[in-house]
Amino acid sequence: MLPFRAMFSTDVRAGFRETSATPGPLRLLRDAFDEVISRRRLIRYLVGADMKKRGSDTVLGNLWWVLDPILQMGVYLILVMVIRGGRATPDFPLFIFAALLPWKWYAAVINDATNAVVRKDRLIRQIAFPKIVLPVSAATAGVVGFLWGLLPLLGLLLFYPDRWSPLILLFPVIAVVQYVFSIASAIIVSAANVFFRDLGNVVGHVLRLWWFLSPGLYSVAQLEGTGLLRQQPLLQAFVTLNPFVVLFESYRAVAYGRPDGPPFVPDVLPLLALLAASLILLVLGTIFFKRLEPNFAKVL
Repeated sequence: MLPFRAMFSTDVRAGFRETSATPGPLRLLRDAFDEVISRRRLIRYLVGADMKKRGSDTVLGNLWWVLDPILQMGVYLILVMVIRGGRATPDFPLFIFAALLPWKWYAAVINDATNAVVRKDRLIRQIAFPKIVLPVSAATAGVVGFLWGLLPLLGLLLFYPDRWSPLILLFPVIAVVQYVFSIASAIIVSAANVFFRDLGNVVGHVLRLWWFLSPGLYSVAQLEGTGLLRQQPLLQAFVTLNPFVVLFESYRAVAYGRPDGPPFVPDVLPLLALLAASLILLVLGTIFFKRLEPNFAKVL
């Protein structure tokens, strides 16, 4: 295995050296792709180091990947049962967990990616290496937490045998779409936070508001039944454009189904549309990151 500093060194990557000419968007994309592919070992190292640090920071270690979503599900379950006077959605624990698990994955990725570049300020000033590996590794590390979270999801299904279906195997397929969206978001916020340090404080509030405005504690059908979407055009627009409407409804389709029915195959067209939009966001975010990257060391 290469020494730690050797993994960061870019002496063998002539294409990474700065040139006097400003590269175009296609060149930036190609450079970013080459940097990620050539630095796979470094990304694996960063992901492993992050997992090891999280596991050693607490007594229960990586077990918190399993316990945390269960505890949060319990909080929301009590909250909703109190508000609704006990009249919750049938099999509500499974209903909410199917949305809570992917949301915690995305929130963890964004929180980690926000400081992915800033945390490595001393390293960036000392060693020349492709900084895009930092948000990529942060987004990839979140996959590990998501995989751990699948264990309690499968455990919950044991309590609801009528909800069990081979369609649960589509859960990771839907996660691929979310991963593309997550890595695009991670690249953007990691670069922006270098120049706008208040972004780290804003992100937490935005994520909390985003969760409650997304159909995590309720379904789109329940929201439509209240008539709010007809009365509030802005809310209607947000629901239409919110990627987690598509993701939550898709996850629930394969893990939960309908309140009065078994799991079913989710609508493919919204997922494909979200995947296409996420790929476009990934392209734009990568160009944005690569444009700002030469100034990271100056600001940090």
